[in-house]
Amino acid sequence: MIGRKNEQKRLKAALTKDEAQLVAVYGRRRIGKTFLVRETFGEKFYFQHAGLAQGSLSEQLAAFRDSLVRSGAKDVPVLSGWREAFNALERFISAGGTKRKKVIFIDEMPWMDTPKSKFVMWFEAFWNGWCSARKDVVFVICGSATSWIVKKVFRNRGGLYNRVTERIHLEPFTLGECRELCRSMGLSFSDGDIAELFMVFGGVPYYWRFLERGKSVAQNIDALFFAKDGQLRHEFDDVFCSLFGERPGYMKIVRALSSRVSGMTCGEILSSTGLSKGGGVLRMLDALEQSGFIRRYTAYGKKKHDSQFQLMDSFTLFYLKFMDGESNRDEHFWSHSTSSPTLNAWRGLAFERIGLLHLRQIKEALGISGVLVNAYAWRHNADDTYPWGVQIDLLLERADRIVNVCEFKFAKDEFVISAEYGKALNRKCETFRAVSGTRSAVHLTLVTTEGIVYNSHSGVVQSEVTLEDMFR
Repeated sequence: MIGRKNEQKRLKAALTKDEAQLVAVYGRRRIGKTFLVRETFGEKFYFQHAGLAQGSLSEQLAAFRDSLVRSGAKDVPVLSGWREAFNALERFISAGGTKRKKVIFIDEMPWMDTPKSKFVMWFEAFWNGWCSARKDVVFVICGSATSWIVKKVFRNRGGLYNRVTERIHLEPFTLGECRELCRSMGLSFSDGDIAELFMVFGGVPYYWRFLERGKSVAQNIDALFFAKDGQLRHEFDDVFCSLFGERPGYMKIVRALSSRVSGMTCGEILSSTGLSKGGGVLRMLDALEQSGFIRRYTAYGKKKHDSQFQLMDSFTLFYLKFMDGESNRDEHFWSHSTSSPTLNAWRGLAFERIGLLHLRQIKEALGISGVLVNAYAWRHNADDTYPWGVQIDLLLERADRIVNVCEFKFAKDEFVISAEYGKALNRKCETFRAVSGTRSAVHLTLVTTEGIVYNSHSGVVQSEVTLEDMFR
């Protein structure tokens, strides 16, 4: 298994506890939750079941009964509701005695909570009325609909309040873990190749496993996305529909955010989408954030209610940029366009996103891992005093009274700072210092792929971070 060492350690620790354990594993769809649980517990499962996507109540109950029978339960009646279902599970667990730990695994639990089924109520009763009193039960729940897990389990104010003993949020792979995965698969890609693939797939290991040996990055992307039978050609629609169903509001929000690299406020989203103001939009934004599609952040000098929302899922951004509505796209589009201005501009923006997703590595490269650091973005709209706009995608405000203004530059080779660009960088830092009123020292950090060429204009740079640093 690549990575996930800490997560495995926490799962295995549940087997050593002398009380019932309710473990929740959650995260973006395709991130590897089921794989992690199965690889960790192996043959230790006493019962396992997976909810049905878009299944009705009767279909969910029939599938649950089938799982009980497959696990060895005897004389299981036809189930008429979740009360009977959990009673049947209780009898099956009891039949196994109390001498050994029993791992109960329910995958995609959110799909089982169909309308008017009272699933959550009967699960609460099952856990509180019976499971929690035992010492031999490790109950693992899993789901890609992260917002359901958060709302119905973590934020539950009823019978499940504070009942989860272990929360494991499975994060996407880092660049370093993606490189390790490629090597384990026998793929001979350079770090630059892996960075470009990360711009497309993000750190979702499921997608990386479709890559083929002997093909270049461009050939793999063409085969997976642009070929008529490409295995990932319809993946975005499948994932989005499985998480949010036929709810166009979610798609409107995502499309709006894809058009603004630095993100939007809630008001700007409402204006762009035409959605009505109210709790519905806030709930959708919360669900998108919990599911890993967007992030919520506060700009430097702003208050929490002025939060910005930024689309961060690489796979979604790639799809909306190059595939959305393009049914007749050239089957070799990526190979034919690999050096085009369009793809180069996209790489520049995607490289910034890689940096935002690797803040820990950037801090380590700057030697400030042990310093309290707050990360912000900052924007200045042109006015009479400073008649130029300034956009800073990453500010690191440090407890040692230094602010790192991070500038991202994607380049095939070492980056050369020209006289004009050096002046622009100086102006950006000076504008930030004056407009923000900061009393901290302002240091310019250049984040590049291959480093910079030191010349008469590079003195403006106080520190640098490279792609190699982000692989660590």
